[in-house]
Amino acid sequence: MDTSYSRNDLSMVVEADKAHVWHHLTQHKPFETGDPRVIVEGKGLRVWDQHGKEFIDALSGGVWTVNVGYGRESIARAVYDQLMKICYFAQSAGSVPGARFAERLIGKMPGMSRVYYTNSGSEANEKAFKMVRQIAHKRYGGKKTKILYRDRDYHGSTLATMSAGGQDQRNAQYGPFAPDFIRVPHCMEYRKHELGLEALSGEAFGQAAADAIEAVILREGPETVGLLCLEPVTAGGGVIEAPAGYWERVQEICRKYDILLHIDEVVCGIGRTGAWFGYQHYGIRPDFVTMAKGVASGYAAIACMVTTEDVFDMFKDDADDPLNYFRDISTFGGCTAGPAAALENMRIIEDEGLLENCTAMGARMMANLRGLMEKHKVIGDVRGKGLFLGAELVADRVTKEPAEEKRVQQVLAECGAQGVIIGATNRSVPERNNTLCFSPALIATADDIDRITEAVDVALGRVFG
Repeated sequence: MDTSYSRNDLSMVVEADKAHVWHHLTQHKPFETGDPRVIVEGKGLRVWDQHGKEFIDALSGGVWTVNVGYGRESIARAVYDQLMKICYFAQSAGSVPGARFAERLIGKMPGMSRVYYTNSGSEANEKAFKMVRQIAHKRYGGKKTKILYRDRDYHGSTLATMSAGGQDQRNAQYGPFAPDFIRVPHCMEYRKHELGLEALSGEAFGQAAADAIEAVILREGPETVGLLCLEPVTAGGGVIEAPAGYWERVQEICRKYDILLHIDEVVCGIGRTGAWFGYQHYGIRPDFVTMAKGVASGYAAIACMVTTEDVFDMFKDDADDPLNYFRDISTFGGCTAGPAAALENMRIIEDEGLLENCTAMGARMMANLRGLMEKHKVIGDVRGKGLFLGAELVADRVTKEPAEEKRVQQVLAECGAQGVIIGATNRSVPERNNTLCFSPALIATADDIDRITEAVDVALGRVFG
């Protein structure tokens, strides 16, 4: 750790933080008598706080972001070099790193062809929603405006993306929301009893969960539905991977009713699941793909809305029409630091074989979590893909009654006391914030994985006995 900070300097930093910073997702009342955590430095998979305490970060920056780990000098130098050439120009003009990264990115996404730069995942998703609404007016007489989203999925924190938010606690007190956003059921087999599908399992359940989407389309009227927006693996709603049979049926339904398919890869994109994108595990061909977090591993702000040439062509087919283009701008989509960092981030993933490492270490972590499930009856289910995993805690395995949220948070605190930062679903689904979440950087070693799950083992023993 860099010792150039004195203890007095850090004390002043903490006081400034307490006095002036409004932290995300945080109740600040405890800071009246205690101190917030300030993360001072990171290297590899480890971070240090203001007290010099070392932690293994099993969340990649708290929200699934730092895919290649901390302290990557080559990314910092790439950003510096680019900023010294030109830091910004509105994306109405091009940039060297913007063009180069778009080409590299499209090379990883067969069937896709166009990249629209934004500065956050919420914004990227909202751009897709706006395109769908404009297409509805251009092509369908203003009828196909409805956007379907899935229970438990999350697509952002703007009012439009919250209108497509399947996590009721995140949405509470922020309405009213935008019209024509329609919810479809979740696809979590562990809680299939909530869907009335207890008798089905595996592929049969997956197809039935997708059929539930078709039922909503038929109820609303296919002529009114323009988009289906889904996460490839539901993130904050409980780390949920759809069962076999689901995605094939989803694709079939979208084609049948002329509905565009939008895959939100803000969490899963750029290697988190062991492929460049989560949807690529399932053989589907989306019309929109959005991404953010891991695109530059947090070294610079960047997000992308990627689409097909067919969609792109809809916005230039009549140059004489003054409204016949996407009349939108993202100010910081013109920053050059983002694509410069993203290019080097992608190079690191390729050159260091991090997709392969993610798959191998994800399998190890899944095996470890399943071992803990055999030991601790409080674990009702483990699930996920690559290094994006969850363990749902329950009070009773038979009834699947969720574990008390306060005790779930105690598990996080006990892990933290051992120097391991893990997460849990947070203010997402009422009475369902009971899933431990893991997303260590793609550079994780076997020793790192074992250290994380050993800490969980000890924490579960201390909290649940």
